[in-house]
Amino acid sequence: MGPLALPPLPRSPRRGGPGLRGGLLGAALLWGVLLAAHADPDPHRDGAEPCRACRGLADSFIRGLERTEHEGFGGGNTAWEEEKLSKYQHSETRLLEVLEGVCSPSDFACHQLLERSEEHVEQWWFHERQQHPDFFQWLCVDRLMLCCPPGTYGPDCRSCAGGPRQPCSGNGRCDGDGTRRGTGLCVCSPGYGGPFCAECGDGYYEASRNKSHLVCAECYQACGRCTGPEDSSCLRCKRGWVLHEHRCIDIDECGTEMAHCRANQYCVNTEGSYECRDVDECASAEEPVCTGVQEVCENTEGSYRCVCAQGHIRRDGQCVEDKPPDAPEKGFFDDVTDDEVVVLQQMFFGVMICALATLAAKGDMVFTAIFIGAVAAMAGYWLSDRSDRVLDGFMKGR
Repeated sequence: MGPLALPPLPRSPRRGGPGLRGGLLGAALLWGVLLAAHADPDPHRDGAEPCRACRGLADSFIRGLERTEHEGFGGGNTAWEEEKLSKYQHSETRLLEVLEGVCSPSDFACHQLLERSEEHVEQWWFHERQQHPDFFQWLCVDRLMLCCPPGTYGPDCRSCAGGPRQPCSGNGRCDGDGTRRGTGLCVCSPGYGGPFCAECGDGYYEASRNKSHLVCAECYQACGRCTGPEDSSCLRCKRGWVLHEHRCIDIDECGTEMAHCRANQYCVNTEGSYECRDVDECASAEEPVCTGVQEVCENTEGSYRCVCAQGHIRRDGQCVEDKPPDAPEKGFFDDVTDDEVVVLQQMFFGVMICALATLAAKGDMVFTAIFIGAVAAMAGYWLSDRSDRVLDGFMKGR
């Protein structure tokens, strides 16, 4: 389904009669209903938590009250404006102006919750504000029952572990604190432990304590339990270490049966543990394992292979230099272009004309000289930029 074109929410007038309650409030809430109708049918699917949504709505509502606290008070006739302001502060007009900005257009969960809560909001605004000024407590805890007071959890708002005044001794968080969900059990901060987070956890020691607070600090890295930060203050060691005179000594697993490596691996001891590494057959062999020309050894998982050195490829079982094969040499006339053919033709006809002219002159020296000059000029033109290839061609018999 495509997006619904929603009608713009009308701005509420500053002043209005008693009929506004049925019209303007309905228009404001219609906006939320239309948006909610196109929202995800499961409000928890996107991870929205009911109490968090209600708290957000309540906080936004209170900000709206603060924003409209002095609207309409311009500083003119003070007595008259104070009288009008007093009426506005408790009016339906102000309520609608606050509701218009409570939920952002894309916050479908907020719009759904606002639509569900409209009667409660009106009741609080017109009848309960003086007796119950805490809007969040009245709406989210007492009426909608989506939240619990701080330090309590679950459907019945039971006390968290460690008590509601200081859940988990202040060293962790109560699961479900302030909501109608959770287990109430403590999730301790790093370094703390116990059912109420009132003890130091593994690897930490008690640095200071009074009636209300406990401070835990980290032990020496090998100690599982300790009395201080020194390496000589260990009471118990972490796995991979052994206690000796209040010090934790690293266990060499490679020298005992504690290490388990495969046949093609060797053991390397580390602090508190060990590592199994692949044997490098290329580096550990006493003699070269790849003896072919231009062959090198490449280590693999549990074995090795012989490959050609860089810049070489395997061809016919041998490693040869990786370069293209030599191209056959070209002859004298291989690269002659069409334009050059035309020039050759013109040269040929020129020579023939000169020869015929010489014969017609019966060997006259003037025409003979002209003939020889013409042949030399045409040959020079032809050979000027091809002399190297001419000589190379003649040397190779081409």
